[in-house]
Amino acid sequence: MTTTVSRTEIPVLEQIRAHTQAENASAFLALNARTETFTSPLADGAIAYRRAGGYLVQLGGAFAPEADYAKLLAAFLAHAKAEGLKVVAVQLQRHDAEIYARHGFTVNQIGASWAVSLPEFSLCGTKFMQLRNKISRAFRNGLVVDEVTAADHADAVADIDRQWLGSKGEDAHQLEFLVGEIGGDGQPYRRMFLGTIEGAPVGYISYSPVYGARHGWMHDLSRRIPHESPGIMEAINSTAIETFRGEGVPWLHFGFTPFTGLDSAQEIPGHNLGFQWLMHALFAQGADLYPAQSQLAYKQKWAPSLVIPEYIGFQDRASLAGFAHVFRACGAF
Repeated sequence: MTTTVSRTEIPVLEQIRAHTQAENASAFLALNARTETFTSPLADGAIAYRRAGGYLVQLGGAFAPEADYAKLLAAFLAHAKAEGLKVVAVQLQRHDAEIYARHGFTVNQIGASWAVSLPEFSLCGTKFMQLRNKISRAFRNGLVVDEVTAADHADAVADIDRQWLGSKGEDAHQLEFLVGEIGGDGQPYRRMFLGTIEGAPVGYISYSPVYGARHGWMHDLSRRIPHESPGIMEAINSTAIETFRGEGVPWLHFGFTPFTGLDSAQEIPGHNLGFQWLMHALFAQGADLYPAQSQLAYKQKWAPSLVIPEYIGFQDRASLAGFAHVFRACGAF
């Protein structure tokens, strides 16, 4: 027998903290509103997912102890089958991907996440000259950056969000599920740095906690008012980095970017060659689906010291329908 319970009825955060499989830097996103949690009396642990069409779209692997990992996954697959649904799992780490392949999934690399080791990080040197200039320009234009609580600046954050989304065009959607959010049960665990010019809010970055061996913070939501001073987001992030370094935080993660960091040497045996080609094509020409190149350019400004391949797993065969429903679960359309 399996059960599905709401996120508020299970300490999913404790599962993420407790098990090494949760070293996925995006694991904290399991706390997002409307993301459901699967558990089973047959195994310890939890699985985070959303329903989209005929699929259960899973975030990451199973957050479970090693001894219970396969049992929890098998119970989840049985639950999906009983409801007449298939499973597509996104943002699997290598460890997860290999287990899913053994359970009959077709697993392909879908992108990568990027991270900076903070103890060694410095903006000195010629490779950071342009970045330093952008940051300096923002501060010369009057930018002030403070760490704040989202609740105390809710109106300012909402106004920035409205203007940011409005600049994306009439058909733009605010993505969910695989990106963070403001508010909800997870908000007390996040940190926010807000930029203002002459007292008026102009941008913010929200950071989510990362657990496991590469613990630290993940650069998550970043929003700014269009047409303001260049370098605002870079200046906010550099301020956060100095704060984290002063606290002894070891890692700053920049999170998952689809279609980036693709490496044939990182593919799982049995991967689908057509899907592999599609990921490369979407990096080159898929900006209308997701702006992977511009996202990657921002992350590479900070000279990431670690590139972590991430995977998508399709129950049975790779499927364009399954891939599309990942974006549907994110609210992209």
